[in-house]
Amino acid sequence: MTAVWSRIAAFTHKYPLSRGMMSYACIWPVGSCVQQKIQGKETLDYWRALRFSLYGCCFVAPTLYTWMTIAGYLFPKPGLRSGIYKAVVEQFTYGPFAVCSFYSGMTLLEGGSLEDAVNETKIKFLPTWQTAVCVWPVVQTVNFCFIPERNRVPFVSVCSFMWTVFLAYMKQRSQAEEHTGQHEIS
Repeated sequence: MTAVWSRIAAFTHKYPLSRGMMSYACIWPVGSCVQQKIQGKETLDYWRALRFSLYGCCFVAPTLYTWMTIAGYLFPKPGLRSGIYKAVVEQFTYGPFAVCSFYSGMTLLEGGSLEDAVNETKIKFLPTWQTAVCVWPVVQTVNFCFIPERNRVPFVSVCSFMWTVFLAYMKQRSQAEEHTGQHEIS
């Protein structure tokens, strides 16, 4: 068993993106399942959890890794000031991109049309991004100031567990509203 862990550690050290991909492949579907349980579902929708896993692993982890790499080049100095700059820039660049990508990507993974994806994104973007602006600058300031670079994506993936539960809630809420004919969040 030690040999297996050694190989995994060597692989993730050689390919740091793989750490984030493995983290998101696990954390995102668990977040979806937790949200389903909080909602009161007795039977979990494992296909929904699988979509969350695919999206987290194959889209979120690579884009987040890319953003972290770019941020490291743009703001190479360690410290609180640089960390705050990175966090603020992220909220106005990667943040909106991530929210739009989530709603459109998940809608398409569910078999929805491009029009469905655009409509849901229009409805859900602002309330989701407003919440993100309250949460992520603090998380990312800690991340950029105190977490070693090689562990930043896994740290963010752990912090994103609660965020994923929130996104799953918002995504499910959107579906329920569409079925009742409502198109705004109250």
